[in-house]
Amino acid sequence: MTREQAITEARNAAGRAKTLAQEVESAALSSDPNRRADGEQRAAAGALWADTSRAYSALAAVLPEPEPETTDA
Repeated sequence: MTREQAITEARNAAGRAKTLAQEVESAALSSDPNRRADGEQRAAAGALWADTSRAYSALAAVLPEPEPETTDA
């Protein structure tokens, strides 16, 4: 895996976590108990996606920068 791939995966996972957080917020504000229960499951999934994003971010931090391309002819 390259540094750029790890950054891309971290961004994707953070996006999933954000979407789930928004859904959880909506469920928490609902008066429907079924939506609230669904929100708890989504919160757990969102936490896993956030952990995944942090793991990829940590990986990206230790992977080497790509070598600059040379234009030697």
